[in-house]
Amino acid sequence: MARPAVTPELFDMICDRIGGGESLRSICRDTANPSMNAVMNWLKDNDDAQKQYARAREAQADAIFDEILQIADDGQNDWVEQHGEDAAKAAYALQGEHIQRSRLRIDARKWMAGKLRPKVYGDKITTEVSGPDGGAVQIEQRDGVSKLLEYLEGIAERKGQTE
Repeated sequence: MARPAVTPELFDMICDRIGGGESLRSICRDTANPSMNAVMNWLKDNDDAQKQYARAREAQADAIFDEILQIADDGQNDWVEQHGEDAAKAAYALQGEHIQRSRLRIDARKWMAGKLRPKVYGDKITTEVSGPDGGAVQIEQRDGVSKLLEYLEGIAERKGQTE
């Protein structure tokens, strides 16, 4: 059975599902949907679709953030009941493997949300440098993009004007 071609209607459905937190890979795994290559090729030629896809990815970051809270709040399998020789006496044991897996799931989602929406979910990095008067100047940096160059260019311009 041949896969369907990308249509505006199918693309809307794909973007809705991405915005709900699903990955493009999982959506395109279903043979009733276009392949990933077909979607990506269709995006190359369609500016409006690129904007829609970018908005869907931003919504996906918000959905992923909600998943993080859900995973963190779910303590359902953190403890397991264990029975020894005396079946009447039950003991509970911490399920470290489950907790570690939850931590991994949260870390993966934090990383992905930070990449999809770095201004909202990315790590905020502050760099401190000395200014021309010897005082400290704080430079905020997000996702590897620094204001340091902008600051230094401003100093260079001011020096050029005074000489």
